[in-house]
Amino acid sequence: MIIYGKNACLEALRAKKAVYNIYIMDTFEGKSGEIEQLAQKGNIKIDYLSRQELTSLAEDEHHQGFVAEIEDFTYSEVEDILDFANSKGEQPFIVILDGVEDPHNLGSILRVCECAGVHGVIIPKHRACPINHTVAKTSAGALPYMKVAKVTNLVQTIEKLKKENVWVYAIELGGEDLYKSNLRGGLALVIGSEGNGIGQLIKKTCDGVLTMPMMGSVNSLNASVACGVAVFEALRQRRM
Repeated sequence: MIIYGKNACLEALRAKKAVYNIYIMDTFEGKSGEIEQLAQKGNIKIDYLSRQELTSLAEDEHHQGFVAEIEDFTYSEVEDILDFANSKGEQPFIVILDGVEDPHNLGSILRVCECAGVHGVIIPKHRACPINHTVAKTSAGALPYMKVAKVTNLVQTIEKLKKENVWVYAIELGGEDLYKSNLRGGLALVIGSEGNGIGQLIKKTCDGVLTMPMMGSVNSLNASVACGVAVFEALRQRRM
């Protein structure tokens, strides 16, 4: 998989993922600091290319002068996420995405989740954006540290989590006040797409619906922003 952007390439090296090649803009040769140092230390081949060559390789001009070829992203299982939480001695903290198809939104959500200490993100196999180079770039280096599980049926997955003592809440209008809810313990928050929200059957399967108070004329938020508000409120409560 090709990834690009300074943070994405740097964090792939720091996380010791399988990086096959690093491509750096020729004007940065000898001036790239930690990226060059880590690549050299790991015996990773470095090629210095022109801006135009990097743009062609990344298929995007916003590469910041850094492109890397890494192993394809390996999806986790839901059990891996639960085991990860258990290994840290923590109650599961999970985000479930229903219908998020924009790679920029997915990348931003992964970044938010990694920063908030979420143990993993669950996405459906259909009607969902896969992990690709745009997601990697937008995650700003968070992707190598996040577990992402891709499942066939979100309803069945939610039922499974509930049997593992994980409370599952849909984040959408018409529910209880997010800030007055108990978000401690095993927790999964479901975020829907801006266009269609959360599917009715998925919402029905959840333990409840939580809503962020809206004080303005607009009554909806971008999916990644809504996710950020919800997971950081959960983090605040879980640290008390």
